[in-house]
Amino acid sequence: MMGVRNIVLFLLCITVVAPIVLYTDRLGSFESPPTTNEEFIEDVPVFPFNAADSGHLNLLPQETSTVLKEPIGVVFSNEDSIDKRNLPRGLQLVESREHVSARVLSTTTEEDQTEKDNTIKLVTDEIKHGNQGGDGTSEKNDANGEDAIDVDDNDGKLTKSTRDSTQEPLIKGTMLEQQQETETSGGKKKKRPETNKQNDQMPSDARVLQLKDQLIQAKVYLSLPVIKSNPQLTRELRLRMKEVSRTLGDATKDSDLPRNAKERVKAMEQTLLKAKQVQADCATVVKKLRAMIHTTEEQLHVLKKQTLFLTQLTAKTLPKGLHCLPLRLTTEYYKLNSSQQQFANQEKFEDPKLYHYAIFSDNILATAVVVNSTVLNAKDASKHVFHIVTDRLNYAAMSMWFLVNPPGKATIQVQNIEEFTWLNASYSPVLKQLASPAMIDYYFKAHRATSDSNLKFRNPKYLSILNHLRFYLPEVFPKLNKVLFLDDDLVVQKDLTGLWSVDLKGNVNGAVETCGESFHRFDRYLNFSNPLIAKNFDPHACGWAYGMNVFDLVEWKRQKITEVYHNWQNLNHDRQLWKLGTLPPGLITFWKRTFPLNRSWHVLGLGYNPNVNHKDIERAAVMHYNGNMKPWLEISIPKFRGYWTKYVNYDHPYLRECNINP
Repeated sequence: MMGVRNIVLFLLCITVVAPIVLYTDRLGSFESPPTTNEEFIEDVPVFPFNAADSGHLNLLPQETSTVLKEPIGVVFSNEDSIDKRNLPRGLQLVESREHVSARVLSTTTEEDQTEKDNTIKLVTDEIKHGNQGGDGTSEKNDANGEDAIDVDDNDGKLTKSTRDSTQEPLIKGTMLEQQQETETSGGKKKKRPETNKQNDQMPSDARVLQLKDQLIQAKVYLSLPVIKSNPQLTRELRLRMKEVSRTLGDATKDSDLPRNAKERVKAMEQTLLKAKQVQADCATVVKKLRAMIHTTEEQLHVLKKQTLFLTQLTAKTLPKGLHCLPLRLTTEYYKLNSSQQQFANQEKFEDPKLYHYAIFSDNILATAVVVNSTVLNAKDASKHVFHIVTDRLNYAAMSMWFLVNPPGKATIQVQNIEEFTWLNASYSPVLKQLASPAMIDYYFKAHRATSDSNLKFRNPKYLSILNHLRFYLPEVFPKLNKVLFLDDDLVVQKDLTGLWSVDLKGNVNGAVETCGESFHRFDRYLNFSNPLIAKNFDPHACGWAYGMNVFDLVEWKRQKITEVYHNWQNLNHDRQLWKLGTLPPGLITFWKRTFPLNRSWHVLGLGYNPNVNHKDIERAAVMHYNGNMKPWLEISIPKFRGYWTKYVNYDHPYLRECNINP
């Protein structure tokens, strides 16, 4: 019985111990260093994979790749020991963004996470940089066109190696999303300012110029024989030209164009493209364009001459209303008896203690504005005396106007230049010259005078002795000491009595200098190629303004200014020293005898320069409309006209009868 028990116990021991021994030996074989390149894969997301790791576990079931997910946007690799191309097919990671290893989450510190975030940013920046390349690929790709970017999770640094195209899905989804976000939040925002900058730099008349260019191209094509032989294309071109012309109208900038301008541009572009396909010979088009340029330049030259002529013609032509006014006034004047034709306060005419003004003009309305504006801005109008000298034709009309419209408490004297018997050709060289056959031929037979092409100097106003009477002030006002000379094309804005207290320091003429612009210097008015002029004057000397001048008649007589004027007029009998006019002889006569007044007394240029500073106008005591654009003409500068018209009563019966309107 005991023997049977022992046998059973022995067998039981063998049954229990044998498996343990056998199993322990088998485990020892696994724990020993591998004799091949195989490795045991304990945790796929944590441990790196060896390229030769293709063996299977004998006792533990093999994990499949269908349950493995890679971390978001990060690939954990060991560059030194892993070749991902040789991984077993079942262990290759598939594209996913859901699974994160528990061990990775448990061992990652905040610092590691920050480094990985920086790594992701580096990756996205690299991809974005690659997408901005010329062909849409990264410049860091290898010869096979594969991305060379991997991430090592040990130090969080960006490493570079090549990878197979089968590995691209590892981070493709996340990288594409981050790339799109980067382009949306960064790329477009960077481009918008550039676009806005380009729009800001675009000229305001870009589309207007484009339409004009299209018109020129259409004209060129229409003139070519090949296009003319195509009736359908010719009709289409002409239709497009009409449409573009109507669209352009008088537009000078894009905002003036109608809404359909863009459609017109596109339609014309299509038509021009058709014409270009028909006419493929560029040499013919270039030749035609050159011919058009030459013709246009010739037309421009002709139009400039016509514009100059018409401007001069308009400047010296009296409008109908201003021609009607003196006729109407003359008729009324001769209806008055002799006592009614006399002005009041005649005892003031020669009182040297009063403020005397000299105005020489045949323009009634212009003279009225000068007088009215001066009186309205004077502190004490009763001390102001206006001496108006006109010609025989306008004497009655000028007298009638101021008899009907007396300027408040101011005194008016109207004189007829024909009554100055002392002013004759034997005394005045200029009268003798104006009556000479050569001068008459110069004015009335201008086609024969080919030596001077400047129409400005052929204005018949230079034939009027009124224009030269300013050089005879002591003879006109023998009992006065000081006179303020005023042109008829100015407006007074402030009280002028302060000019009589200005110390001229022994000079005869007080005037505002015009040194600011080069064309107001002596060499612009005098002929310095003549030795007589070059010897006596400085070509760069400052000119001064005629139109508002204070003349000391006592010094005038003492320095014999009238004789100086006569001497230079005799020397200029052949017009070799200066052309016609009064400013050149004035510059010579009062050379080194002119005292410069403060610029605030007199502002110039309102008759030719639309850019006169508004502050200068408001500050000035006198505004001068020197130039051809006089304020009573239609060609006047609109923004300056109001300063003049506010001193005209357009409701006056005489003005209404003559249809004179603002």
